Amino acid sequence: MKFLKSFIIFLIINFGALGIGTWLMADGAMDSWYQGLEKAPWTPEGWVFGSAWTTVMLCFSAYMGFLYLKRPTHKVLKLFIVQFVLNISWNFVFFNQHFISAGLINLVLLLIIVTAFFTTYVQDLKGKSILILPYLAWLCIATSLNLYIYMYN
Repeated sequence: MKFLKSFIIFLIINFGALGIGTWLMADGAMDSWYQGLEKAPWTPEGWVFGSAWTTVMLCFSAYMGFLYLKRPTHKVLKLFIVQFVLNISWNFVFFNQHFISAGLINLVLLLIIVTAFFTTYVQDLKGKSILILPYLAWLCIATSLNLYIYMYN
């Protein structure tokens, strides 16, 4: 029962982050600025982003639910808050402000934070640590897409 409560709280926060991020990105991928960019050949179709982020946030919410029950510390919450801010701010920085290089820096920092979660708490969560791997994988893809746009635009 404790896990379910923790999971639901992180689920609400994480999907709230997706909502805020969507709001901050203005027209996002439909914007003429983005449409005019040279994008990586491996850029997925638009629907993949929604499916990927849904999967990522479901898994990350479960991960955080387990982690916070195991380690209810300020350090965990601070890492989570930094991750939250970086996650939603990328949309504003990249899509709204068109700062490609700042978006790339933002993603690299987010990748470092999520990697820190994995490496710091893998011994605590053991097999449950697999739940953060979709986030890491998706961030690697997102970083490669942003890097390509940075290099070719």
